[in-house]
Amino acid sequence: MDAESITLIAFWGGLGALAILASIVGSIRAALQRREQSVKKQLAARENQLRGATQELEVERQRVAARELALGQLVRQKTTGFPWLAEAYDDFLRLQDGNVAQVLRTKRHPAPKAAATLKEISVLRRAAEKKAKVLEYVLRYYEDLFPWLPELRGEDVDELLITILRPTGDNEQEEQTDPARHWLTAAEYESLSTAQRNQLALDRYRKKRKRPWEIGRDYERYVGYQYEKDGYSVYYQGIVEGLEDLGRDLVATKGDRAVVVQCKYWSQHKQIHEKHINQLFGTVTAYAIDNTDAHVSGVFCTSTTLSDRAREFAEKLGIVVVEEAKLEDYPSIKCNISRKNGEKIYHLPFDQQYDRTIVEESRFERYVGTVAEAESLGFRRALRWRGPDEEPVSSGDN
Repeated sequence: MDAESITLIAFWGGLGALAILASIVGSIRAALQRREQSVKKQLAARENQLRGATQELEVERQRVAARELALGQLVRQKTTGFPWLAEAYDDFLRLQDGNVAQVLRTKRHPAPKAAATLKEISVLRRAAEKKAKVLEYVLRYYEDLFPWLPELRGEDVDELLITILRPTGDNEQEEQTDPARHWLTAAEYESLSTAQRNQLALDRYRKKRKRPWEIGRDYERYVGYQYEKDGYSVYYQGIVEGLEDLGRDLVATKGDRAVVVQCKYWSQHKQIHEKHINQLFGTVTAYAIDNTDAHVSGVFCTSTTLSDRAREFAEKLGIVVVEEAKLEDYPSIKCNISRKNGEKIYHLPFDQQYDRTIVEESRFERYVGTVAEAESLGFRRALRWRGPDEEPVSSGDN
């Protein structure tokens, strides 16, 4: 084979190799194009999924907003129609639980047992939620009607109810025990003289750390003392009548004048609002209707301040306001002279008839600070109890 033939063979062989290479490159290019198209389709599908998820998220947001709006509307309906409101809230919860249970039953991997369990739990929850909502709305309604109720939050409820609901007046069991014993040991009570043990009991009573309602009671007594010093006869209605005080802590009378006083001993960070002024105005009006011969006025006395709006209400309604009036020490022993027999009796703050006893300085009655001072003036302790070997001892009267 000559050189020319060899050259031709090599030439045509090279062309064949190039053709094969071109075929391979074409196949690779086609594969890449198919892959690119596949990726584009996948991206388009993901974009569609993302748009769908975004739309679903927006729909869910709208549902949440609608649920919040519906719940808000239910909450605002708190003063009337409590049974209807409870049923509506129950329906709302049933719908929500029904939606979740439906998802559990129809999802890709159904959970029928979980759905049934959720249904049972939702029945119990709805009943509890229904009762709780009724009580919540009733409580808010009562707090609107009786502005003093929120002041009792945080108190020991059992002890507070016992104190408020404890009957006043004669009580045979209380008559058998000297209340001073509560503040003394048995040895102290037996070894000390009457004056010494009464003074020690009074000192401990004064130093006792008071609960909020006890401080409020002492504040009413202090404000009443100020009126009594000014010649008024004071009825401590809030203390004596408890929940039946009609919003009147004190009723101070002198001649044809009557002052209905509301007392609020609050911390400085709290303010008196117009609802408290409105309540006082209402009870002053009621007192004036029931006592047409009296010139009736209202006084709101507080250890804190009023809101600007409350001051405006007080001015318009003719309510006198005394702000930032603090509770101070004062002579708290009441010395009383019986109208029946002239017997001179003194009452300590924890004695049974203390808040029913009125001090009239015109009759030489007075407040004093110590037991020794009371006894030096000829007054003896008022006791509504008898010892094992003693005759009954009567208390002073008004």
